[in-house]
Amino acid sequence: MQSYTIGQAARLLGVSADTARRWADAGRVATHRDDSGRRLVDGRDLAAFSVEVAQGGVGDEETSYTSARNAFPGIVTAVKLGDVAAQVEIQAGPHRLVSLLTREAVEELGLEVGMQATARVKSTNVHIDRA
Repeated sequence: MQSYTIGQAARLLGVSADTARRWADAGRVATHRDDSGRRLVDGRDLAAFSVEVAQGGVGDEETSYTSARNAFPGIVTAVKLGDVAAQVEIQAGPHRLVSLLTREAVEELGLEVGMQATARVKSTNVHIDRA
């Protein structure tokens, strides 16, 4: 499973690294240390926390959000596979994006909960790029 540094987690949550550190210090999101002493957040824990933040409006600072070329970098929070089709949810800061795509595409990208990915929106279609 992929893990994220506090800085990476902060970018995915749309907050400052200081805010992410305060949340970790308060036990709001679980962290562990790697061999070099850096604090890391497990991808699944970050995915669950990102949904909580977005739904609850959790935050202690005003943040502005932008979309360069309609790209929404975030974290995969759900993958639902059918026989042919699939549904992928990405939490990008306060934005929850849902894409319907083929099961084959999801498998080729290796998408799973906790993984960093970028949703690209064009017209009414949402395309997923693996980071």
